[in-house]
Amino acid sequence: MNVLMVASECAPFVKTGGLADVVGALPGALARHGVDARVMLPCYPSLFPLLPKGVEVASFGDLPGGSGRLVMVEASSETAGLTLLLLDAPQLFDRAGKPYNGPDGQDWPDNHRRFGSLAQAAARICFDGLEGWKPDVLHAHDWQAALAPVYLKQTGRTVPKTVMTIHNIAFQGRYGPQVMPELGLRHDWFHADGLEFYGDLSFLKAGLVYADHVTTVSPNYAREILTPRFGMGLEGVLQARTETLTGILNGIDTTAWDPSNDPALPAPYDVKTLKAKSASRLALAGKLGLDTDHAGPLFCVISRLTEQKGLDALAAAIPHLVDQGGQLAVLGTGEPALEALFQQAAQDHPGRVGTFIGYDEGFSHLVQGGADAILIPSRFEPCGLTQLYGLRYGTLPVVARTGGLADTVIDANAAALAAKCANGFVFDEVTPEAISAALDRVFAAYADPKQWQAMMRAAMRQPVGWEEQAGAYVSLYESLLQ
Repeated sequence: MNVLMVASECAPFVKTGGLADVVGALPGALARHGVDARVMLPCYPSLFPLLPKGVEVASFGDLPGGSGRLVMVEASSETAGLTLLLLDAPQLFDRAGKPYNGPDGQDWPDNHRRFGSLAQAAARICFDGLEGWKPDVLHAHDWQAALAPVYLKQTGRTVPKTVMTIHNIAFQGRYGPQVMPELGLRHDWFHADGLEFYGDLSFLKAGLVYADHVTTVSPNYAREILTPRFGMGLEGVLQARTETLTGILNGIDTTAWDPSNDPALPAPYDVKTLKAKSASRLALAGKLGLDTDHAGPLFCVISRLTEQKGLDALAAAIPHLVDQGGQLAVLGTGEPALEALFQQAAQDHPGRVGTFIGYDEGFSHLVQGGADAILIPSRFEPCGLTQLYGLRYGTLPVVARTGGLADTVIDANAAALAAKCANGFVFDEVTPEAISAALDRVFAAYADPKQWQAMMRAAMRQPVGWEEQAGAYVSLYESLLQ
């Protein structure tokens, strides 16, 4: 079976969030099931060094954003074992800044043209195939790829089958209807049951309506987005598609994230050598200026610093965390006001709070290895990957009961502790008071080393890889082809 995955980012080449990790890891997991999955990406500057190593396999003269060519770079160590199809269109993607916005933080005004071109190029590959390879399934990820199923449907074709995955329904790709002619979209499809969304064109809605099947990244989030609270205005569209909506939990790359063989850690450890985790704690404390002889639990945050992540509420709970004897390590970047809050917390609590504004993949491994618990107080979280990394590293997640956080973290209640399956702490309301109450439960558990280590072992033994989830995708693809 051949699958064309279309996305705007892919780890380790370009990453702003969990979407990149999924797109980077899922094809390899599918390969173990006999699926040849290739990843189509915009050729951003970070990917330019790969172009000379590839071969041009297609060219396009009339994409919405002008001309472009498709360069295939075969699987190798340089491509992390992935076969990449790079849309090389410098007028669209050769820019300083991030994938979606410039150095000033503002979205590129032609993002509709940039990602419309990506989707249309993907559809054309589905029409014509490549030499010796033609997709049976097109799998589009998030709004940036969501027009690909639409372009296929406009031709009246029923093959390949199409899957649309929602990684975060809050990002929808909305533009005024005036962009439709240059995108080559049918004007008679601009209505409430088609492309139109409150007077605008919505890329994401278009994909949800015209794809053969819709998935999202956890079973709980699949239920949540059917409600007004989480559906972001698209709950009605999804309610009409409940028979073709599936929640498949994300996994992580357990080779890249392995505390027993992680070069970012000063000493490896596993369930049998938990004491070796202390070396990472010492290194982390030294890097962030935290007291190295502190006896209480070391909490961490590895996140985009946004209100969605509940970090405003967490910031208000920092005095309680410190007063009760904890430390906090923060790694992230995001909203300037939240960056300032955590920087101020580090100044107010020297030796107890350390903040690193920015993102560094290797450092994130050290933070996971060195912390005792990871705080994820998200107001909504489609799946979340940092709690899965935390489980893998025996860094117990402290999470809000939402989305994939609720699907993956087993709360340390009496029954779960007795069954020796508790692997974290779950709370309901994202408020400073609720977070403080959850912290108190963590402090109580940490004071009992035997219980804490039992929870660490339960966390590290929980399956968090792609094996089972990749099988679920294969079953879905096969059902569509039947």
